Amino acid sequence: MHHASIRTADIHRAIAFYEQLGFTVCERFTAGITLACWMEGLDGRIELIQIPEPKPAPDAFGDEHYVGYYHLSFDLTETVSDLPSWLKSLQQRLAEASSQNPAQCQPLKILLEPTQQIIGDRVYEVAFIADTDGLPLEFIRVLATR
Repeated sequence: MHHASIRTADIHRAIAFYEQLGFTVCERFTAGITLACWMEGLDGRIELIQIPEPKPAPDAFGDEHYVGYYHLSFDLTETVSDLPSWLKSLQQRLAEASSQNPAQCQPLKILLEPTQQIIGDRVYEVAFIADTDGLPLEFIRVLATR
């Protein structure tokens, strides 16, 4: 996959958030009349596109009847030693950034605390957070192979 595209109400706030996750801007450009960029990190690439006159995103995580793209998932197995510590660190960094610049950063919204899930022959640690527009992001780590 080349990239996943995310439409955002505020590209500067979204960039600041994704930078906290480990992404860096690798290309800035315009898409029609609006700002856009590619960011790389966590073994992937995302595209952020600022939307003029945005409407709130649907609640893909909380609405059990929602149909459509659900979330992006990032595998942190090779990146972090445990998901709860990584999530706590991210939460602290965003809280600090939010207290220093509330217009640019907001505290982390955790949708699902780290939990274990068996899928096929693997045991995963799984957590969900919301990005600046409320879109769900999943973070997983392989704990064991059964």
